Amino acid sequence: MRALIDSHCHLDSADFDNDRKAVVAAAESAGLVAIINPGTNLETSRAAVALAEQYPMVFATVGVHPHHASTYTDGTADALRELAAHPRVVGIGEIGLDYYRNYSPRDAQLRAFAAQLELALTLELPVIIHNREASRDTLTALRAWTASNGHQGVFHSYSAGEEMLEQALDLGFSVGISGPVTFLKSTALQQVARAVPLERLLIETDAPYLTPAPFRGQRNQPAYVRFVAEKIADLRGLSFQQVSQQTNRNTVDLFLADRTLS
Repeated sequence: MRALIDSHCHLDSADFDNDRKAVVAAAESAGLVAIINPGTNLETSRAAVALAEQYPMVFATVGVHPHHASTYTDGTADALRELAAHPRVVGIGEIGLDYYRNYSPRDAQLRAFAAQLELALTLELPVIIHNREASRDTLTALRAWTASNGHQGVFHSYSAGEEMLEQALDLGFSVGISGPVTFLKSTALQQVARAVPLERLLIETDAPYLTPAPFRGQRNQPAYVRFVAEKIADLRGLSFQQVSQQTNRNTVDLFLADRTLS
Protein backbone atom coordinates (compact mmCIF):
# COMPACT_ATOMS: atom_id res chain seq x y z
CA MET A 1 0.00 0.00 0.00
CA ARG A 2 1.29 3.46 -0.89
CA ALA A 3 1.61 5.46 2.34
CA LEU A 4 1.04 9.13 1.54
CA ILE A 5 0.04 12.27 3.41
CA ASP A 6 -1.60 15.29 1.80
CA SER A 7 -0.09 18.01 3.96
CA HIS A 8 -2.45 20.76 2.72
CA CYS A 9 -6.00 20.26 1.43
CA HIS A 10 -9.09 22.45 1.80
CA LEU A 11 -11.49 19.57 2.23
CA ASP A 12 -13.97 22.00 3.80
CA SER A 13 -14.36 23.79 0.45
CA ALA A 14 -17.84 23.95 -1.04
CA ASP A 15 -16.36 22.19 -4.08
CA PHE A 16 -16.56 18.99 -2.03
CA ASP A 17 -20.05 19.47 -0.60
CA ASN A 18 -21.67 16.99 -2.98
CA ASP A 19 -19.19 14.14 -2.62
CA ARG A 20 -16.88 14.76 0.34
CA LYS A 21 -17.32 11.26 1.76
CA ALA A 22 -16.43 9.73 -1.60
CA VAL A 23 -13.37 12.00 -1.90
CA VAL A 24 -12.08 10.83 1.47
CA ALA A 25 -12.76 7.22 0.48
CA ALA A 26 -10.84 7.75 -2.77
CA ALA A 27 -7.93 9.15 -0.77
CA GLU A 28 -7.89 6.06 1.44
CA SER A 29 -8.01 3.82 -1.63
CA ALA A 30 -5.06 5.73 -3.08
CA GLY A 31 -3.00 4.92 0.01
CA LEU A 32 -3.27 8.14 1.97
CA VAL A 33 -2.99 7.80 5.73
CA ALA A 34 -3.62 11.45 6.64
CA ILE A 35 -4.91 14.76 5.28
CA ILE A 36 -4.17 18.12 6.91
CA ASN A 37 -6.98 20.63 6.41
CA PRO A 38 -5.95 24.24 7.15
CA GLY A 39 -8.37 27.00 8.03
CA THR A 40 -8.32 30.34 6.24
CA ASN A 41 -10.65 32.28 8.55
CA LEU A 42 -12.73 31.52 11.62
CA GLU A 43 -15.54 29.87 9.65
CA THR A 44 -13.26 27.53 7.72
CA SER A 45 -11.16 26.84 10.80
CA ARG A 46 -14.27 25.65 12.60
CA ALA A 47 -15.21 23.60 9.53
CA ALA A 48 -11.74 22.04 9.44
CA VAL A 49 -12.06 20.98 13.07
CA ALA A 50 -15.52 19.53 12.42
CA LEU A 51 -14.17 17.47 9.51
CA ALA A 52 -11.29 16.25 11.65
CA GLU A 53 -13.85 15.05 14.17
CA GLN A 54 -15.81 13.27 11.43
CA TYR A 55 -12.97 11.59 9.50
CA PRO A 56 -10.19 9.77 11.39
CA MET A 57 -7.60 10.49 8.67
CA VAL A 58 -8.23 14.26 8.70
CA PHE A 59 -6.39 16.69 10.96
CA ALA A 60 -6.96 20.45 11.20
CA THR A 61 -4.95 23.61 11.52
CA VAL A 62 -6.59 26.92 12.35
CA GLY A 63 -5.77 30.42 11.21
CA VAL A 64 -6.60 33.50 9.20
CA HIS A 65 -5.26 33.72 5.65
CA PRO A 66 -3.82 37.08 4.52
CA HIS A 67 -6.82 37.55 2.22
CA HIS A 68 -8.95 37.78 5.38
CA ALA A 69 -6.45 39.69 7.54
CA SER A 70 -8.65 42.78 7.73
CA THR A 71 -11.16 40.73 9.74
CA TYR A 72 -8.59 39.84 12.42
CA THR A 73 -9.37 41.23 15.90
CA ASP A 74 -8.61 40.41 19.52
CA GLY A 75 -11.79 38.35 19.45
CA THR A 76 -10.42 36.39 16.50
CA ALA A 77 -7.30 35.59 18.48
CA ASP A 78 -9.37 34.31 21.38
CA ALA A 79 -11.48 32.15 19.09
CA LEU A 80 -8.40 30.68 17.39
CA ARG A 81 -6.82 29.93 20.75
CA GLU A 82 -9.96 28.05 21.80
CA LEU A 83 -10.07 26.09 18.53
CA ALA A 84 -6.37 25.26 18.77
CA ALA A 85 -6.99 23.47 22.05
CA HIS A 86 -8.95 20.80 20.20
CA PRO A 87 -7.03 17.48 20.13
CA ARG A 88 -7.37 17.22 16.33
CA VAL A 89 -5.67 20.57 15.71
CA VAL A 90 -1.99 20.19 14.77
CA GLY A 91 -0.86 23.69 13.81
CA ILE A 92 -1.61 27.33 13.07
CA GLY A 93 -2.35 28.18 9.47
CA GLU A 94 -2.83 29.09 6.78
CA ILE A 95 -1.20 32.40 7.70
CA GLY A 96 1.23 34.75 6.01
CA LEU A 97 1.37 37.54 3.44
CA ASP A 98 -0.03 37.96 -0.06
CA TYR A 99 1.07 41.06 -1.96
CA TYR A 100 -0.18 39.68 -5.28
CA ARG A 101 -3.91 39.89 -4.58
CA ASN A 102 -3.79 42.46 -1.75
CA TYR A 103 -7.34 41.56 -0.71
CA SER A 104 -6.46 42.98 2.71
CA PRO A 105 -4.29 46.08 3.26
CA ARG A 106 -0.64 45.22 3.80
CA ASP A 107 -0.56 46.73 7.29
CA ALA A 108 -3.51 44.53 8.28
CA GLN A 109 -1.75 41.49 6.82
CA LEU A 110 1.40 42.23 8.78
CA ARG A 111 -0.52 42.67 12.03
CA ALA A 112 -2.52 39.47 11.62
CA PHE A 113 0.59 37.53 10.63
CA ALA A 114 2.58 38.75 13.64
CA ALA A 115 -0.31 38.02 16.01
CA GLN A 116 -0.74 34.48 14.75
CA LEU A 117 2.98 33.76 14.87
CA GLU A 118 2.87 34.84 18.50
CA LEU A 119 -0.13 32.57 19.08
CA ALA A 120 1.73 29.62 17.56
CA LEU A 121 4.72 30.36 19.76
CA THR A 122 2.55 30.49 22.87
CA LEU A 123 0.79 27.25 21.99
CA GLU A 124 3.99 25.54 20.80
CA LEU A 125 2.50 24.68 17.42
CA PRO A 126 4.06 24.68 13.92
CA VAL A 127 2.81 27.08 11.27
CA ILE A 128 1.67 26.82 7.66
CA ILE A 129 2.97 29.83 5.73
CA HIS A 130 1.32 31.41 2.68
CA ASN A 131 3.75 33.66 0.83
CA ARG A 132 2.96 35.23 -2.51
CA GLU A 133 5.17 38.03 -3.79
CA ALA A 134 5.91 39.03 -0.20
CA SER A 135 9.13 37.13 0.47
CA ARG A 136 11.09 39.98 2.01
CA ASP A 137 8.48 40.83 4.66
CA THR A 138 7.64 37.17 5.24
CA LEU A 139 11.27 36.32 5.96
CA THR A 140 11.68 39.37 8.20
CA ALA A 141 8.72 38.30 10.34
CA LEU A 142 9.90 34.70 10.51
CA ARG A 143 13.47 35.59 11.48
CA ALA A 144 12.17 37.35 14.57
CA TRP A 145 9.85 34.45 15.33
CA THR A 146 12.33 31.60 14.89
CA ALA A 147 14.86 33.31 17.14
CA SER A 148 12.83 32.18 20.16
CA ASN A 149 10.99 29.18 18.77
CA GLY A 150 11.79 25.60 17.88
CA HIS A 151 8.66 24.51 16.10
CA GLN A 152 8.96 26.15 12.69
CA GLY A 153 6.60 24.96 9.96
CA VAL A 154 6.22 24.78 6.20
CA PHE A 155 6.16 27.18 3.28
CA HIS A 156 2.99 25.84 1.69
CA SER A 157 2.76 25.41 -2.09
CA TYR A 158 6.18 26.97 -2.49
CA SER A 159 6.47 29.37 -5.43
CA ALA A 160 9.26 31.81 -4.52
CA GLY A 161 12.05 30.19 -6.54
CA GLU A 162 15.58 29.20 -5.61
CA GLU A 163 16.57 32.72 -4.60
CA MET A 164 14.58 32.43 -1.35
CA LEU A 165 14.98 28.71 -0.78
CA GLU A 166 18.26 28.82 1.13
CA GLN A 167 16.91 31.47 3.50
CA ALA A 168 13.75 29.47 4.17
CA LEU A 169 15.80 26.36 4.89
CA ASP A 170 18.22 28.29 7.11
CA LEU A 171 15.25 29.32 9.25
CA GLY A 172 14.43 25.65 9.80
CA PHE A 173 11.36 25.55 7.58
CA SER A 174 10.15 22.75 5.39
CA VAL A 175 8.97 23.29 1.82
CA GLY A 176 5.61 22.11 0.48
CA ILE A 177 5.39 21.18 -3.20
CA SER A 178 2.03 20.95 -4.97
CA GLY A 179 0.50 20.20 -8.37
CA PRO A 180 2.22 22.86 -10.49
CA VAL A 181 5.46 20.87 -10.23
CA THR A 182 3.88 18.52 -12.78
CA PHE A 183 3.29 21.28 -15.35
CA LEU A 184 5.54 21.25 -18.40
CA LYS A 185 6.57 24.90 -18.08
CA SER A 186 7.14 24.92 -14.29
CA THR A 187 10.90 24.63 -14.67
CA ALA A 188 11.72 26.95 -11.75
CA LEU A 189 9.54 24.98 -9.35
CA GLN A 190 10.94 21.72 -10.67
CA GLN A 191 14.43 22.97 -9.89
CA VAL A 192 13.30 23.80 -6.34
CA ALA A 193 11.88 20.28 -6.03
CA ARG A 194 15.32 18.94 -6.95
CA ALA A 195 17.17 21.29 -4.61
CA VAL A 196 15.20 20.93 -1.36
CA PRO A 197 16.83 18.41 0.99
CA LEU A 198 14.57 15.37 0.93
CA GLU A 199 14.22 15.46 4.71
CA ARG A 200 12.70 18.96 4.47
CA LEU A 201 10.18 18.23 1.73
CA LEU A 202 6.40 17.94 2.11
CA ILE A 203 3.88 17.13 -0.62
CA GLU A 204 0.40 18.57 -0.92
CA THR A 205 -2.53 19.13 -3.24
CA ASP A 206 -3.98 22.45 -2.02
CA ALA A 207 -7.21 20.86 -3.30
CA PRO A 208 -9.57 21.83 -4.77
CA TYR A 209 -6.98 24.09 -6.42
CA LEU A 210 -3.71 23.50 -8.36
CA THR A 211 -4.70 20.19 -9.93
CA PRO A 212 -1.68 18.25 -11.21
CA ALA A 213 -1.26 16.71 -14.62
CA PRO A 214 -2.89 14.60 -15.97
CA PHE A 215 -6.07 16.13 -14.49
CA ARG A 216 -5.18 19.80 -14.84
CA GLY A 217 -8.31 21.88 -15.37
CA GLN A 218 -10.45 19.60 -13.22
CA ARG A 219 -11.15 19.78 -9.50
CA ASN A 220 -8.19 18.65 -7.43
CA GLN A 221 -8.55 16.09 -4.63
CA PRO A 222 -6.29 14.48 -2.00
CA ALA A 223 -5.85 11.24 -3.96
CA TYR A 224 -3.96 13.24 -6.60
CA VAL A 225 -1.08 13.93 -4.22
CA ARG A 226 0.51 10.78 -5.61
CA PHE A 227 1.12 12.59 -8.91
CA VAL A 228 3.16 15.18 -7.02
CA ALA A 229 5.21 12.44 -5.36
CA GLU A 230 5.71 10.64 -8.67
CA LYS A 231 6.94 13.81 -10.39
CA ILE A 232 9.36 14.62 -7.58
CA ALA A 233 10.69 11.07 -7.69
CA ASP A 234 11.25 11.41 -11.43
CA LEU A 235 12.96 14.80 -11.06
CA ARG A 236 15.31 13.53 -8.38
CA GLY A 237 16.02 10.11 -9.85
CA LEU A 238 14.49 8.38 -6.83
CA SER A 239 11.86 5.70 -6.44
CA PHE A 240 8.29 6.60 -5.62
CA GLN A 241 8.69 4.66 -2.37
CA GLN A 242 11.69 6.75 -1.30
CA VAL A 243 9.81 10.01 -1.85
CA SER A 244 6.52 8.86 -0.33
CA GLN A 245 8.14 7.36 2.77
CA GLN A 246 10.36 10.36 3.46
CA THR A 247 7.70 13.02 2.87
CA ASN A 248 5.33 11.00 5.05
CA ARG A 249 7.97 10.93 7.81
CA ASN A 250 8.63 14.65 7.42
CA THR A 251 4.95 15.53 7.78
CA VAL A 252 4.56 13.29 10.80
CA ASP A 253 7.62 14.83 12.46
CA LEU A 254 6.36 18.37 11.86
CA PHE A 255 2.63 18.03 12.55
CA LEU A 256 1.63 14.54 13.65
CA ALA A 257 4.36 13.19 15.88
CA ASP A 258 2.05 12.31 18.75
CA ARG A 259 -0.96 11.32 16.63
CA THR A 260 -2.32 7.92 15.68
CA LEU A 261 -2.76 7.61 11.92
CA SER A 262 -5.54 5.52 10.41
